Amino acid sequence: MNTGILYGIGVGPGDPDLITLKAARILNTVDVVFAASSTKNAHSQAVEIARPHLKASVPVRMIPFPMTSDKDDMASAWEKNAMEIIAALEKGLNAVFLALGDCLTYSTFGYVLRNIQTLAPHITVFSIPGITSYQAAASRLNTPLVEGEESLILLSGVHGGDRFRKISGYSDNVVFLKAYKNVKDIADALKASDMGFKSVGIVRCGLDGEQVIRDMNVFTNKKPDYWTLIISKEDKNLVP
Repeated sequence: MNTGILYGIGVGPGDPDLITLKAARILNTVDVVFAASSTKNAHSQAVEIARPHLKASVPVRMIPFPMTSDKDDMASAWEKNAMEIIAALEKGLNAVFLALGDCLTYSTFGYVLRNIQTLAPHITVFSIPGITSYQAAASRLNTPLVEGEESLILLSGVHGGDRFRKISGYSDNVVFLKAYKNVKDIADALKASDMGFKSVGIVRCGLDGEQVIRDMNVFTNKKPDYWTLIISKEDKNLVP
């Protein structure tokens, strides 16, 4: 029996209309859907975004990943979950792994892909790009991310502003993704570099409860929200 094909699909930043036509077509044809979830619950925003494009009969299988910094625990979880996906593909099922935003930008799918390529290199995998949250946020603000000869640095905010502090001054524009838990430290780092007043935070961009925060001081006491990113521009203020 021929093995199935795995599609890694970026479903975009939240609005189901921002899924690409190619992704929507593939979603309507696959035999099984995989998506990551926390070990604490089985919710997946990526599944909710993709649902309007899925057949009602297609099974959705959540694969849990522990929220831990222990590298051995994470490696074990990646391998175990990759094996579960491989088992479905070995039965000839075509499968999709859903990812928020783009499937290869700070995405769980990147780890899944690497493990499948190692454990089952005969499996055919196609990665379908998606619109990122920072592209959607720039559109929401009607502000170009880069112009002319400007540069852009994309940072993870998981560990706060420390990475930015090391490279501050090396880029014209900076985007922080995954800013929620350490957003106060990120805001502090931006203010210390004089980029605080040239920064905008976007919470739940394109979703219910969207907020545009132009004062970094708000993040000092604001309760963190998972859907938080920050765009900063060195040479000019963001368009109001």
